Amino acid sequence: MKKGRTVLQAKRYGISTCGRDATLLAVAQRMTSEEVGALAVVDEAGYLKGIITRTDLLRAHLEHDDWTTQRVGDNMSRDVLTVKTDALLFDVANMLLDNHVHRIIVVLEEKGQKRPVAIISSSDLLYHMMRDV
Repeated sequence: MKKGRTVLQAKRYGISTCGRDATLLAVAQRMTSEEVGALAVVDEAGYLKGIITRTDLLRAHLEHDDWTTQRVGDNMSRDVLTVKTDALLFDVANMLLDNHVHRIIVVLEEKGQKRPVAIISSSDLLYHMMRDV
């Protein structure tokens, strides 16, 4: 992966989102059909409120017999790592490793809020590493 490449150069805009009131069953179905490992959780205006991942779904399944009816808002991670569109992939890779996470949400800042526009995952970084070999 070239050290000067930005997340915007590496990833197209587009992100899968859901609301806090969505059920875990609905989210699991979307993740499966869209072949994604996470959805950004947004409010009614589209601003970032959290992230729900496959790991969160597995945890809910193990902890709740009624996991399918559980709400996203009760199972999501609220502390989400974010970067702006001009962040370097090299820096994102370091953030992933330093924080022991698999993805970071790319955001545009609007009126003090964060609007998610893409997710950069460790899989994306591996793709760019191999592309540059």
